[in-house]
Amino acid sequence: MPQTLSQKILAQKAGLDEVLPGQIVTVTPDRLLTHDNTAAISQNFKQLGVESVWDPGRLVIVLDHVVPAADEKTATNHKVIREFVRRQGVVHFYDVGVGICHQVVPEKGHVVPGSLILGSDSHTTTYGALGAFSTGIGRSEAAVIWATGQIWLTVPQTMVIQVTGSFPRGVSAKDLILHIIGDLGADGALYRAVEFRGPAIGQMSISGRMVLCNMSVEMGAKAGIVEADEKTEAWLKGRPAQSYELVTSDPEAPVEQIHSYCVDNLCPQVACPHTVDNVKPVEEVVDTEIHQALIGTCTNGRLEDLQMAAEVLRGRKVAHGLRLLVLAASAQVYRKALAAGILGELTAAGAVILNPGCGPCLGAHQGVLAPGEVCLSTANRNFRGRMGCNEAFVYLASPATVAASAVAGRITDPREML
Repeated sequence: MPQTLSQKILAQKAGLDEVLPGQIVTVTPDRLLTHDNTAAISQNFKQLGVESVWDPGRLVIVLDHVVPAADEKTATNHKVIREFVRRQGVVHFYDVGVGICHQVVPEKGHVVPGSLILGSDSHTTTYGALGAFSTGIGRSEAAVIWATGQIWLTVPQTMVIQVTGSFPRGVSAKDLILHIIGDLGADGALYRAVEFRGPAIGQMSISGRMVLCNMSVEMGAKAGIVEADEKTEAWLKGRPAQSYELVTSDPEAPVEQIHSYCVDNLCPQVACPHTVDNVKPVEEVVDTEIHQALIGTCTNGRLEDLQMAAEVLRGRKVAHGLRLLVLAASAQVYRKALAAGILGELTAAGAVILNPGCGPCLGAHQGVLAPGEVCLSTANRNFRGRMGCNEAFVYLASPATVAASAVAGRITDPREML
């Protein structure tokens, strides 16, 4: 029977020849990610009455959400995690400063085509950019996997998003995924495996594909995935990755839905408060005053994102009274941006460079908003209270749009500055 990419991966991890959408399968993941919530998961694990994790070599733990610790409670949480790591012999532990989990996990070679990655974070879908099936799970499920090495999943239906055309100047993967989410809605891909296909996807960098897969969960997807190709293999070269075989969907494999988009005439997009699917073309929200701008996060904190921001900001200054916060997704990205002079250009324009981490994205620290303030961010969520204040307003856009708006002090079409 013809199988989609997701079906093939789940069948292989379940030890079956094939699976059908809707079928419940018991699988063993290749990697299980947890982050600052590891301490809470360890309490669930303890309640199971199991002394040792099933495979310390398959666990990946990253401290990234509140780093360095912002208060005693956070510091104690980190201490508990470090002690758990030592006690259990966890091999892949990345302490404060390495970066955001969704950048660190693929950077360190833990994701390869055809792998199954589960994580106690909804944006674990990011890793589908490398041809993996990756999805978020709850804390109690993570604890059970620690104990048993297994979990059950329902095989999702596959939705195909076919993308053609070439991106205009100043328009990027972030604009595309915002446009798609605005079109399909927050539940438009509910529990679907979304396969991004087409010539525009083939032309896209791995970083761009990560943006698409990262935000696929914002339209309800169980997983976002792009078939691995020569760009994937080139990106993986030199990383300590395990061996793999390329997995592709059978051409005749049935899919539930196909949605087609052409980016030739796509313009910059902005998600308005307080939902990610409240998306409008930038022209409809220009001149909206902003008080803070954020470039970074697991969605848009990679080198090409910082390069684009620097290109817009070159020779310009951040508007008086506006805060522009920039954070690289990982220490590796930070060092590359530093060596390329990108961070120097950003600081010369008036940006504040933060350490790699999640911080302001979830309103944990380093950029919490005050009541009535407006932030334009490259992050993936703009729910009420997302950046620490229920009375603040968060808009989402691409690095180019955020950088241009930081100069103007209001939401601006970046094409005017490129």
